[in-house]
Amino acid sequence: MSRQAGRGTESKKMSSELFTLTYGALVTQLCKDYENDEDVNKQLDKMGYNIGVRLIEDFLARSNVGRCHDFRETADVIAKVAFKMYLGITPSITNWSPAGDEFSLILENNPLVDFVELPDNHSSLIYSNLLCGVLRGALEMVQMAVDVKFVQDTLKGDGVTEIRMKFVRRIEDNLPAGEE
Repeated sequence: MSRQAGRGTESKKMSSELFTLTYGALVTQLCKDYENDEDVNKQLDKMGYNIGVRLIEDFLARSNVGRCHDFRETADVIAKVAFKMYLGITPSITNWSPAGDEFSLILENNPLVDFVELPDNHSSLIYSNLLCGVLRGALEMVQMAVDVKFVQDTLKGDGVTEIRMKFVRRIEDNLPAGEE
């Protein structure tokens, strides 16, 4: 019985490592395909956005999370449920703006950057920029427009990885008159 429990953990670790290595191969290929880091960053964000647009349905079905009533509740769900469910980590939520429309997610350990060192010629590459796109895409599907960006990155020598999220506006459904 204890052997099977160990296998489950080992399998999960292997899947995590495979994901990390596959993501690394994707970023490497993008660096070869595009002229500069800014284009790679845009492409990672675009890919992440497309993933987020689709991932939100899976998240809502699997998590049984209801509609969030404010941005603070949204931040809690993102950090404590979504990141835990898909990346196996729970970032801390800090640096709330006085207006309550902006906060930071602090990732003590970003699983996407395991085994990664940025070469000197890619100093402006935002390696994990896919995450920003995922967050933007998913939140847009639940009628929230947000700006998401990395402000600190352990790959660039910072102590932690910090993702800054700012609420921009609530997206109103444009339904034809009489259809609600």
